Amino acid sequence: MENALIIGASGGIGAAVAQEMSARGVTVTGLSRSVDGLDVTDPASVARVMGDLSGPYDCVFIAVGVLAPTGGVPEKSLGAIDANAMAQVMAVNAIGPALLLAQLPRLLSKDRASVVGVLSARVGSIGDNQIGGWHSYRASKAAVNQIVHGAAIELRRSHKGAVCVALHPGTVATPFTADYAGRHSTVSPDEAARNLVNVMAGLTPADTGRFFDYAGKSVPW
Repeated sequence: MENALIIGASGGIGAAVAQEMSARGVTVTGLSRSVDGLDVTDPASVARVMGDLSGPYDCVFIAVGVLAPTGGVPEKSLGAIDANAMAQVMAVNAIGPALLLAQLPRLLSKDRASVVGVLSARVGSIGDNQIGGWHSYRASKAAVNQIVHGAAIELRRSHKGAVCVALHPGTVATPFTADYAGRHSTVSPDEAARNLVNVMAGLTPADTGRFFDYAGKSVPW
């Protein structure tokens, strides 16, 4: 990797991935809502901010997401679903990454290998869901997994060396997860970043369209 684009670079995981890549000698361009005004729920904002980039990048890491709207919490039951809250979660976690991915073909080299990693979560795995709950978050991550898979198919037609995957970072100790980690063991953002960068660095075009965890193991859809 020589040139990387980190979207969501002010968040816990995004910032740590940017720092890890920089430490490895990668030239990093970071984008965030707080610094660049990138609102992934607004197509005009995505088009404007992404349109200012020229690339090409050989790595793009998309690290945007919410567990629930501000002031809300993940649902514990179907009866707790609120339509407006669910729509907000879907807008950030699924539609936002789709809008970003739509901007990438012109920012990736057609002649060199490249990797696109989209932050997902194991709770978005339908096959791994054994306890239910967290319906909006789970559904939004399942949706983004499908978007990633479709984007990989499309990119492969025009960018033979591109790899596009969904990535599960583990339970990372950030404000994002502070109230929900419970008994789950957590890792620091720095450790999660090292793991994720190692996984992305080891991917090949044969891996495109898949879902991997922080150890490089395949996660069921």
